[in-house]
Amino acid sequence: MTVEADQPRKFGSVLGLTPANPAAPADADARRAPRQVNDYIATAVVVAAIVVAMQIASYFVPAYIIPAPLVVLKAFVASLAEDYVQILITLARLLATLTISIVVGTAIGIITGTVAWIRPYLRALVVIDTGIPALSWMLVAVFWFKNPEARLFFIMVVIIVPIYALNVHDGIRAMPKDWLEMCESFRPTRWQVLRYLIVPHIVPYVLMTTKSTVGYATRMLIFAELIGSSLGIGARMGLAQATFHMEDVLAWTMLLVIMNLLAQGGVGLAERYLLHWRDEASVR
Repeated sequence: MTVEADQPRKFGSVLGLTPANPAAPADADARRAPRQVNDYIATAVVVAAIVVAMQIASYFVPAYIIPAPLVVLKAFVASLAEDYVQILITLARLLATLTISIVVGTAIGIITGTVAWIRPYLRALVVIDTGIPALSWMLVAVFWFKNPEARLFFIMVVIIVPIYALNVHDGIRAMPKDWLEMCESFRPTRWQVLRYLIVPHIVPYVLMTTKSTVGYATRMLIFAELIGSSLGIGARMGLAQATFHMEDVLAWTMLLVIMNLLAQGGVGLAERYLLHWRDEASVR
């Protein structure tokens, strides 16, 4: 009996999926910590390499093509000091559209995954939406809406909502059937099934989608601001391009990269808080 009981544990420890002894979780954390430090070091090395390459290139090409890193840094500081309102406008737009898209997309995904009779129609609508290019939606928004804020809101929502809807729907369809049967054995109401089974199950899918979408949403918002608004980072980048201020374009680009890193870090913190109960598998 002892040998048979130990076989799954030994087999799992070989694959790195289960701890071979009670101290294994701590060992796994210790193994993950150096990788995180190495990631930071690798990022710093890549940034330093880019800076060196820009500095070398600035000696051979005009400043309106590749300016020196110090010039870009001065433009970056000036943008933070003088155009902080534009930054706040873009951040507010991004936060509002992402929040609405998460709520609406998750709701559509839950309905698609739980209501059989409406599933084919909603899924077809979402798939058709994903096949429409973002540029088409931007041009349509320019014709349909006079208010720039309405244009941007419409563009962002119709682009991002389908991503959440499809991922949440796939997450519900991937739910083990045994879980649902076990839950139904307690005679729950539909609301209880949604609250205690479906919503906790789709939280990782929503967080994963947010991780992969926040950078894409930022790029789409900047592009939409460039086309359909006179306020925001995208509009300022368009002005810098029109006046041949390459250092301002790179300064705004650097700010967007920093914003994306901070957003990814925020989603990571939310993931650790909301999914602290979940053990992380470590494959060696």
